[in-house]
Amino acid sequence: MIMSNFLRNRKSVREFKNRIVEPRILEDVQESIRALKDEYSLDNMDFRLYENGKNLYSSLEGKGGYAGVMIESPHYIIMELADKKEDTILYGAYYMEKLITKLNDMGLSTCWVSVSNIDENLKKEVFGEHIVHVDYVLAFGYEKLRNPFTTETFSERIGVKDMVFDGEIGRVSNLDDLDNKGLLDIFHYVRFAPSTKNLQPWRFLIKDNKIQLLLSYKEWNEGLLTDAGIIMYYFEELAKYQGIKSQWRIVDIVECKTEDNCYRYVAEYEL
Repeated sequence: MIMSNFLRNRKSVREFKNRIVEPRILEDVQESIRALKDEYSLDNMDFRLYENGKNLYSSLEGKGGYAGVMIESPHYIIMELADKKEDTILYGAYYMEKLITKLNDMGLSTCWVSVSNIDENLKKEVFGEHIVHVDYVLAFGYEKLRNPFTTETFSERIGVKDMVFDGEIGRVSNLDDLDNKGLLDIFHYVRFAPSTKNLQPWRFLIKDNKIQLLLSYKEWNEGLLTDAGIIMYYFEELAKYQGIKSQWRIVDIVECKTEDNCYRYVAEYEL
């Protein structure tokens, strides 16, 4: 799979067929979860396959999802975090997107579903008495066919010039310079990564042979860290195709305010 093509077509599916995924594919999903946890020693997070999607949906209908709109699907993957530290939230999202890439290779569609606003007692009833922190589940299955005569809407994406700063916040990067550094294609395609309500809060500051990941916002919320973890994963994967094999390093989060916006530094990437 070419990551740029995957990201260009990456979308969250909100309507799934009323059809369970074949047992052999579910076993592949389970094996992908096991392999992920074994390879990366994910001691501070867990991913669990919830096969009986009908039960989970009926328990959370009207409560889970954004504004109580729960996504109905035949199966879910539960993401449980051991704590609410910022790096745990970041990497929880990072590894969930790695799983999503695997599911896409299996011909499955997905959708992030927020359950952060659900009462903790209800979460324990649904997910188990011993859960710690569950703020998201992943709905997955086969996409429901759309009416071919309806127009599918596409979300607008911010431009590279609006997303990448040169040296200081607000200074527009030169696209030719980005191209010469082998970064232009990366920034072009990473724009298609998913984000909460499609707010696309990520910004990149290129300074001293480093790329700094920032989050742009008016009012801070934890979901922005999830968006940051997602973009970190896709940036690294796209960079590999350009022969750049560095990794993000989490930094102490520092807030910077401008006249009309706020930014938080999240991570650095060595060029």
